[in-house]
Amino acid sequence: MSTTPPYQVTDPATGEVIETFPFATDAEVEEAMERSKKAYAAWRSTPIEERSAIVKRAADLFTERAAELGKIIRTEMGKKASSGAGEAEFSGEITAYYADHGPELLAETDLPGHEGKAVIQRLPLGPVLGVMPWNYPYYQVARFAAPNLVAGNTVILKHAENCPRSSAAIAKIFEEAGLPDGVYQNIYATHEQIATMIADPRVRAVSLTGSERAGTAVAEAAGRNLKKVVLELGGSDPYIILDSDDIDEAAETAWATRMENVGQVCNGNKRMIVNEGVYDDFVASLTKRAAAMKPLEGEDGDDTVYSPLVARKAAEALRAQIEDAVSKGATLHAGGEISDGPDAFFAPAVLTGVTPQMRAYTEELFGPVAVVYKVSTDEEAVELANTVEYGLGGAVFSTDEARAIAVAQQLEVGMANVNTPAGEGADVPFGGTKRSGFGRELGPLGIDEFLNKRLFYVER
Repeated sequence: MSTTPPYQVTDPATGEVIETFPFATDAEVEEAMERSKKAYAAWRSTPIEERSAIVKRAADLFTERAAELGKIIRTEMGKKASSGAGEAEFSGEITAYYADHGPELLAETDLPGHEGKAVIQRLPLGPVLGVMPWNYPYYQVARFAAPNLVAGNTVILKHAENCPRSSAAIAKIFEEAGLPDGVYQNIYATHEQIATMIADPRVRAVSLTGSERAGTAVAEAAGRNLKKVVLELGGSDPYIILDSDDIDEAAETAWATRMENVGQVCNGNKRMIVNEGVYDDFVASLTKRAAAMKPLEGEDGDDTVYSPLVARKAAEALRAQIEDAVSKGATLHAGGEISDGPDAFFAPAVLTGVTPQMRAYTEELFGPVAVVYKVSTDEEAVELANTVEYGLGGAVFSTDEARAIAVAQQLEVGMANVNTPAGEGADVPFGGTKRSGFGRELGPLGIDEFLNKRLFYVER
């Protein structure tokens, strides 16, 4: 049995442990895999229209219970209750998208040149395992589970150890929507038990959203056992501002983007790369906004208050990255402070003068820190953007759209955006390249990952 702490709810605003949940026993893990296997035999044979109707009911429940769901994750990972409710509503939209469009996305297609004889069928694989993170407790699960359930796969879900209540709430939604027993299961598994499940032949594929370290472990286990895997890992996305006719508005957009989920976003704008012509005014505008931020009191607040990070340990780790940069010559313009504890509040910060000798240059800063770089040419911006080993997303802004497009085309990322922080929607694919992982979620590509794309050929 694992020696790590059990699944538990620890309020990041106070450091108080509210509730603990025991790890699953090995017998319970075995039972979950066997139930998933047995449920798959019937679920895959259920007409897709019936599968979609059940998933659509789950989508409605996400929306109906949004306020309640938001309060749950406020105490689990610190998100404002209104933000948590918004996340639950978006999860409903994602789930509804796959319920509505699943039949057409999974339809057979003729192989060109062989009409009437050769088709590509899109069939389920079997039980699939999802290992999900804490930063978006509902959204991350919805984008994994919804397409797989519509496709006819069965789902075993291992959530983050600090999300036992929200993961149970999701399982309850799918149960009340009408999923048959064993089609969706929430299990409080240990890391060792995850390895056991990946190795078991009853589990046919695995999807992980999380850290590089976790991704490496899961990919290694999946490769050893010849299992399909999707990985959505870290990011240090470039956010390039080539010019602007309203630098204060540009700074407001950049700051709001960086403060989303208190900076705990894989595809957040962690590296702001700004042309020297607007750099000074941009940094000054960001600094003004950072200095005006106040810590959240209670469950909710407006855009001038910030939530705690997920845990005290996360705040301390982020502070260490900032201290390393400052000790080597970087300038901290605002923020960066943490309290004496045990809460996890971290004052939003603006950092400039980061060089390759500093941890902040190559490491992901998973929190409310705006790191700003000055460049003099578009070529320099592209070189700096591509210098890190991450390749999740990126954005380029300019009053000259053609210029922004030319720069964005050169970004080594899975998602390139022009004049917007990110293209978003249930139908917009999400995923990266390089050390940000591989595979895609959301949109038509999201349902395509865990399928048997079978050739069916009839000689006529």
